[in-house]
Amino acid sequence: MSAILSLRSIVDVARDAGLSESELELFGPHKAKITLPALKTRRESDRRGKLVLVTAISPTPAGEGKTTTTIGLAMGLWKLGVKAIPSLREPSLGPVFGVKGGATGGGQSMIHPMAEINLHCTGDLHAITSANNLLAAVIDNHLQSGNTLRIEPRSVTWKRCLDMNDRSLRKIISGLGGKSEGVPSETGFEITAASEIMAILCLAESLSDLKIRLARTVIGSDLDNNPVTVGQLGISGALTALLRDAFRPNLVQTTEGTPVVLHGGPFANIAHGCSSVQATKLALSLGDICLTEAGFAADLGAEKFLDIKMRQSGLKPDAAVLVATIRALKWHGGVLKKEELVVENVDAVEKGFSNLLRHAENLKKFGIPVIVGINRFTADSDAEIAKLTRLCEENKLPIALNDGWAEGGAGAEALSKLLLETLETDKPNFQPIYSDEKSLKSKIETIAKEIYRAESVNFTSDAQKRLRYLTKRGFGALPICVAKTQYSFSDDPDARNAPTGHTITIRDVKLSAGAGFVVAYAGTLLTMPGLPAIPSAVNVDCDDDGNITGLF
Repeated sequence: MSAILSLRSIVDVARDAGLSESELELFGPHKAKITLPALKTRRESDRRGKLVLVTAISPTPAGEGKTTTTIGLAMGLWKLGVKAIPSLREPSLGPVFGVKGGATGGGQSMIHPMAEINLHCTGDLHAITSANNLLAAVIDNHLQSGNTLRIEPRSVTWKRCLDMNDRSLRKIISGLGGKSEGVPSETGFEITAASEIMAILCLAESLSDLKIRLARTVIGSDLDNNPVTVGQLGISGALTALLRDAFRPNLVQTTEGTPVVLHGGPFANIAHGCSSVQATKLALSLGDICLTEAGFAADLGAEKFLDIKMRQSGLKPDAAVLVATIRALKWHGGVLKKEELVVENVDAVEKGFSNLLRHAENLKKFGIPVIVGINRFTADSDAEIAKLTRLCEENKLPIALNDGWAEGGAGAEALSKLLLETLETDKPNFQPIYSDEKSLKSKIETIAKEIYRAESVNFTSDAQKRLRYLTKRGFGALPICVAKTQYSFSDDPDARNAPTGHTITIRDVKLSAGAGFVVAYAGTLLTMPGLPAIPSAVNVDCDDDGNITGLF
């Protein structure tokens, strides 16, 4: 509890960020929301810091520490006199109580108050859940009450959502119990982080933009196969009202009391995986550098950050930090058991380097400078670190160690200095990997071949039919959000390292008109995760004084 007791007042943290107390709505002494007038003032400001994306190599069961690196890097930059403000995502209760754990960093590189952030924070995810489920209820009520829009019930794609892993809710039958209990239909639940409402909130520029995006959201089609929107149902105003407070970013702090903007929480394997545009632009207007991470590996979160978020927001990144760990490289290099990752294995590091190199090559295709940050663990040997350093140098990849987990900002100073040197000397020439003018099918093929390095792409008949329909209805210019396993470049989670010669199978396609992209489902990825045999929830407890333990 010592870290919590030593936290600074959020009002003082806000002053360091350049925000006055009048621009905050306090949620206790250590959390606050930014007011709408403050957001508008910063949105209209000409001030803009450098935008740095923090991404990673393909994840492993050992964990890579991307958030830990982002937080440590921010603190390291502050120690060098640079005002660095991270724009991070909020945790989802699914991973918190499931297998991944919390999303507040670790060791001496965390954001606080850790327990509150990992549980409910300021209620944003609950508001998103409520808005999503209000829409689901209104759709069902419309079908029950005359269906004046002539909605084809079997065309409805809108699902309910829940901010919890629950595999039993993936596919359900609703409306049972008789005529007065609703219209029976086959439906299901998604986890809140995968919902379109989450994506809409994260990509909207203002409350008016939020309302417009909600109104254009497509929930199904009518009997003539025309899209039916939320605007036709007449509840875009009600949904905006539910989301009004959740739309405002949150302010929290690092272990060393430096400011962090926290907002939004889409997963990068089944959504676009970035913090909100509002949070990023706020951090850019306040600081010299905005550090923002994109979920999972660079083939997922970074690609979507660059092809979706940058395209819609008009922002351009100045550099990317590619986070790697020695133990992750050993995993990709053929070490099969988690407990063996602590054993020195220089050969496995060399073999696994192919994964890191491919991610770096992919990032450079977007025209941005790339540096590598080694998130150091105590079991990493000097020989392993030396081998990785040589491999990076041979491939012209600037690299630095990051000891932020153990030493906080001081441990991240080497990486901080490397980032500053890169920002000073290497100028970006950013461009997305595909143009708006390409067909939806061609965009998917470009991602699969250029980023996943697939040899071919197989589209099921359902996916092809859906792509033709969306193109015919005027949605062909939208970018693509691929839903794919995070564990591999392929759609096979067991294909480690840097596979080649594989085929990506697109089994289905879904329109997210409000968010402004088309989701392409690769492989068998599910939008409602399940709990592991022994979930993290069994380790969480709360004593009689209200002290929470077991979160990480």
